[in-house]
Amino acid sequence: MTLATTSMTYEFFARTDKGRVRGNNEDAVAVDEDAQIAILADGMGGYNAGEVASGMATTFIRAEMARWMSQAGADPQSTDVRRALETCVENANHAILGASLSNPQYAGMGTTLVVGVFQADRLILGHIGDSRCYRVRDGAMQQITRDHSWLQEQVDAGLLTPHQAAMSSNRNLVTRALGVEPNVMMEVNEFQVAPNDLFLLCSDGLTDMVSDDTLEELVCEPLSLEEKATLLIDTANANGGRDNVSVLLVQAASGGKRRGLMSRLLGAIDGPK
Repeated sequence: MTLATTSMTYEFFARTDKGRVRGNNEDAVAVDEDAQIAILADGMGGYNAGEVASGMATTFIRAEMARWMSQAGADPQSTDVRRALETCVENANHAILGASLSNPQYAGMGTTLVVGVFQADRLILGHIGDSRCYRVRDGAMQQITRDHSWLQEQVDAGLLTPHQAAMSSNRNLVTRALGVEPNVMMEVNEFQVAPNDLFLLCSDGLTDMVSDDTLEELVCEPLSLEEKATLLIDTANANGGRDNVSVLLVQAASGGKRRGLMSRLLGAIDGPK
């Protein structure tokens, strides 16, 4: 009897750039390849406060989730992963809000968040605000997060068309942010992952500068993840680069074995996996 289960393998690549206009970078990205966690945050606030909020969010959530995953054993239930992620984000929210309230220079800071936990052939995806995640499957790109923004609410209510929203000057008004209020509602969804799926997590510095049609063309280019990330950021900057630009790419592939706890303990007897 074998206790090893077939799993996906995941390749990660993240890059962030301050853009052509901003003096500092308030975006932050973090990856834990062992725990298969990807995190992207776009900070907001006064002088340097945005980068403090996004940095706290990515650092805290990566450390806490990686610790939980290391203690959870092989293949924890998705409901448990979701609960752990919600707890980590809630604790990060309290930490950022506490820093904001106790340090005048950080008053009012906050951050968007998109975080993915990849486990076998599933993705637990949480997000707050207007940082996004797209999935590319069989050459077609689909946005799998829905912006928590004033504009999206107008579109949902039928008051604006998607084209009108894309042209609006109010595109950066988010309705949810991490670290702004004592409680924050993170939207969490679970997705089945297929071999060769590509996931793009990004800040609005990319999506405000590059249309979805162009994004789809670029991410489907036969390039490495690093080359794709560079191409996406360079295109956003060539179109004006009005904001910080962050890209986090995750490529899924079939194959590989995830070893169960017992198979690891009995590795010397059971043989290498």
